[in-house]
Amino acid sequence: MVFDPQDNIFLLAGPVKIHPRVLKAMNTPSLGHRSPEFTEVNKELRELTQYLFQTKNDVAILTGSGTAGMDAAMANLLNKGEKALTINGGKFGERMGQLAKLYGECIELTYPWGSPPDLGQIEEVLSKEDIKVVAFTHNETSTGLTNPLPEISKICQKHGALLVVDGITSVGGIDVPVDKLKIDICITGSQKCIAAPAGLALLSVSEKALEAMHEKKTYYLNLKKHVEKLRDGQTPYTPSVHLHLALLEALRILKEEGLENRIKRTAKIAEACRAAAEAMNLELLPDKKYASNTVTAIKYPKGIEDKDIRGFIKKEFGIILAGSQAPHKGEFFRIGHMGLVQFREILAAFGALEVAFAKAGWKFEKGSAVATIEEHMLKSI
Repeated sequence: MVFDPQDNIFLLAGPVKIHPRVLKAMNTPSLGHRSPEFTEVNKELRELTQYLFQTKNDVAILTGSGTAGMDAAMANLLNKGEKALTINGGKFGERMGQLAKLYGECIELTYPWGSPPDLGQIEEVLSKEDIKVVAFTHNETSTGLTNPLPEISKICQKHGALLVVDGITSVGGIDVPVDKLKIDICITGSQKCIAAPAGLALLSVSEKALEAMHEKKTYYLNLKKHVEKLRDGQTPYTPSVHLHLALLEALRILKEEGLENRIKRTAKIAEACRAAAEAMNLELLPDKKYASNTVTAIKYPKGIEDKDIRGFIKKEFGIILAGSQAPHKGEFFRIGHMGLVQFREILAAFGALEVAFAKAGWKFEKGSAVATIEEHMLKSI
């Protein structure tokens, strides 16, 4: 079978599949970014992004990927001599530390991939050091692990540190109540749980964070400028207008489903995914207690290579899964189940995985994963 990029089952951990309504929203003539029509778009986006983040804070929208949002947070909050505490348990936690070191000083707590942070160690650092910012990745996409955000938030509140959260693969798929958890900057990307095209970073920004920002530290990524313009229904610079239109439609779809309902649906699919992997005698990378509801990381058994599984099901069945990243390339694979992913896609994916693993010589009860998914589907009806 020849792989068809326009007709496949797409289960990456972002970007994700996009609804035809969202694609259609971009198929419009040009719209002036200072026009009254685009001002109305921005006003509706403001309401819907606050709904998404469960916040009363302003939500800045930057034309750039999620990393641009992370960069903006660190650039605006840190100066040389000011300290951040970061948590490195995967590719994106590592990135947050790199950004903190670029703009200020950084104490980085490093843990093996797939392992949660030591809360006692975080508490100890905050009690001994003058930490301005605690910044970490909530849902570590590279490992399929969700870090304990509520517990870390409590420690930050106790010590008065600003809390910056990379929620790029959690906001909209896992419950992240920004105001309740007192998150000062929470970041997400358009191409993950929101299910819009890649190219926009969204940041909820608290008043406390705004007050702590440095003036004239960065130009395009100056969050104060974005927030001030947003309040007038504008952006400080020319945005990607058509991506804003796509984001608007994706957020409308999310609101129609209901944020709580989307979070529950995502959790049910994740539970089925983990159970199906176990039915095939496969091992998750993280402990189930910390396993993500938006992406599942599954270890390869000894002797089975990535090309035998992901490469095979892409070629034979047109199903796209994510691999693992350096320095653990080829050690596990990842199934993204955020945004608009339904049980039907997970059912097809595990049917294909059963064929691939059986062909590769792995021993398990044939049909066990598919039967497990079906059981979870029945429970969800």
